[in-house]
Amino acid sequence: MTETKTIDGRALSAQLMEELAGRVAACKEAKVEPCLAVVLVGEDPASQVYVRNKGRRAEKAGIATRDHKLEASTTTAELLELVGRLNADPAVDGILVQLPLPKEIDEQAVLSAIDPDKDVDGFHPTNLGRLMVGLPTFVACTPQGCMRMLEASGVEIEGKRALVVGRSNIVGKPMATLLTAANATVTLAHSRTRELAEEVARADILVAAVGRLECIRGEWIKPGAVVIDVGINRGDDGKLYGDVDFQGAQGRAAAITPVPGGVGQMTTACLMANVVQAAERRAGLG
Repeated sequence: MTETKTIDGRALSAQLMEELAGRVAACKEAKVEPCLAVVLVGEDPASQVYVRNKGRRAEKAGIATRDHKLEASTTTAELLELVGRLNADPAVDGILVQLPLPKEIDEQAVLSAIDPDKDVDGFHPTNLGRLMVGLPTFVACTPQGCMRMLEASGVEIEGKRALVVGRSNIVGKPMATLLTAANATVTLAHSRTRELAEEVARADILVAAVGRLECIRGEWIKPGAVVIDVGINRGDDGKLYGDVDFQGAQGRAAAITPVPGGVGQMTTACLMANVVQAAERRAGLG
């Protein structure tokens, strides 16, 4: 049996935040205070927790935040008007519209309205397109965090078989693009994939981002594979679980990220890194 290493997202994110503190200080010396505008629409409890956590991270890094909390009844037009004002505000470096939005709001219209230079989530079609063709851009925070975790763990990506389970524009597709750019041979699987177990069994690197509790069984995993579990699912017992059977992966995977304490920590830290990148550009440091 393989001794399975746990990839500690808390420790890695703390290292990144420490690095960012120095870069924030350099921005402030150049008379630029990094600033993130956060827009929350409605009363979704999970979204409120995420926004609160991002605010704490920003404060820790010395990044100013501007919170805009809107009623669930907010219209697409009203939200677009706010985004337009934030786009025009030179003191705002990054704009984050917390997802999901109420179903009555045209989510894609809102994300597409954000200035690509302030799109610190990396969701704008322009930034996704730049990523696809290998141009400098804001990289979506979760895939960026996953890549940082692989690199920090010393995982050799080049020439390896990588499987990404999940094809969202937020995680799956950009993740596959980043792994391809790192010279992995990438398969993108999803809910319609046939014989998923066989695909998992071939993967040297597995990124699970489908959002279904422990849908990937431990015995499917190739011995010695590295597993990055993006999923965050609440079980009947109230605890958080990933998309991968963590206990079942023990003794098979060479390394795996835990849930909680894994990718989620890096996602928030990478958001802060994108805000600092935008501020450095404004300060003429980037």
